[in-house]
Amino acid sequence: MEDPQIIELYFARDEQAIRETEVKYGKLCHRIAYNILNNREDAEECVNDTYVGVWNAIPPARPERFLPFVCKIARNLALKRLEFLTREKRSRAVLVSLHELEDVLPDDRIPPDLQDEEIGRLIGVFLREQKADVRNVFVRKYFYFDSIAEIAARYAFTESKVKNMLFHTRNKLKVYLTKKGFDL
Repeated sequence: MEDPQIIELYFARDEQAIRETEVKYGKLCHRIAYNILNNREDAEECVNDTYVGVWNAIPPARPERFLPFVCKIARNLALKRLEFLTREKRSRAVLVSLHELEDVLPDDRIPPDLQDEEIGRLIGVFLREQKADVRNVFVRKYFYFDSIAEIAARYAFTESKVKNMLFHTRNKLKVYLTKKGFDL
């Protein structure tokens, strides 16, 4: 079933929408949650919560792109679950990924209001200006939390190349955000 049809099922409050979402995006949501939590049961719980989150969000939301909408809900729920489970024993891969972005993104001195949306929009603009392989590697690492080895295997790169791509992209993003007025 195509995404617009699934969205219409949500608007009709038809439970078939959840089943169609599970069939189409369940494995991807599970992978996102598992990459963050490193626990199959917790990941499965997050995926189930994702379907509830999508059900509660549509309506009123009418996402233009359903896949990123669903993935974002899965990712955010997994990150919240990770924080809830433990503050000390977090997944090392997620911590490393988030730590790498600390030098790029504004810190807590900027109030979390419309600035967050603007930064997200600017990151999207920045990534669309990058070559496809650079953009894909960045998204796989910092949105899906894939490991360096997984990314290298997926795109037939060496791990060193992936690390260098991420390093240079983070630096370019930092310069870009600074030029756009964000004090990092």
